[in-house]
Amino acid sequence: MELQGKRIAVTGAFGALGAAVAQTLIQTGASVVGIDRAQAPKDCNGALCIGGVDLADAQAAKAAIDEAARELGGLDGLVNIAGTFRWETLAQGSVETWDLLYRINLRTAVAASQAAIAHLGASGNGRIVNIGAAAAAKAGAGMGAYAASKAGVARLTEALAEELKDRAITVNAVLPSILDTAANRADMPSADFTRWVTPSQLAGVIVFLLSDRASAITGALLPVTGRV
Repeated sequence: MELQGKRIAVTGAFGALGAAVAQTLIQTGASVVGIDRAQAPKDCNGALCIGGVDLADAQAAKAAIDEAARELGGLDGLVNIAGTFRWETLAQGSVETWDLLYRINLRTAVAASQAAIAHLGASGNGRIVNIGAAAAAKAGAGMGAYAASKAGVARLTEALAEELKDRAITVNAVLPSILDTAANRADMPSADFTRWVTPSQLAGVIVFLLSDRASAITGALLPVTGRV
């Protein structure tokens, strides 16, 4: 029960990774509020769910984070999972895709983090964990917009870690490779799925970064790449 008593908000909580992370946090003792643009499911498996939130909108993000803090009696951690992926070459693609991925992958993390800072500072031991991507280090063909948005998450993580050092809030990011989800298996049916990272494996790393054991770590970009 490594996170016993911790109060955590998770964005993008209704997707495959978000649901796995929320469930793992609960299993390790945390109280969890899941926030997502999608409508809340009927059964949130022990978490409080807030649906229909456009986290890229600063006011909507603040309202949702404030509600989460009220429901939990404060906030000790924020996990920014909200995001999406598009494979699209520049020659055959759309400039709007770059705006879309910036908005969903980076702006959501910016708005949620900004809304959470005061609550995390009040906890005296705040944590922010962002979801970056190993692929952001060097973009391949068709990965430009996605990699650029996730590179922005890395720079956000580094800058915010420096900004919040004196407020006892750590800010770190995990950089996964391909996640073993149903959608990715359908897109790449001939791949060796055993080489991928499972959502539960990534969730375990996130638990560590939220825990007291990681109090000396901030500004880290931690690769979680399996055997890819």
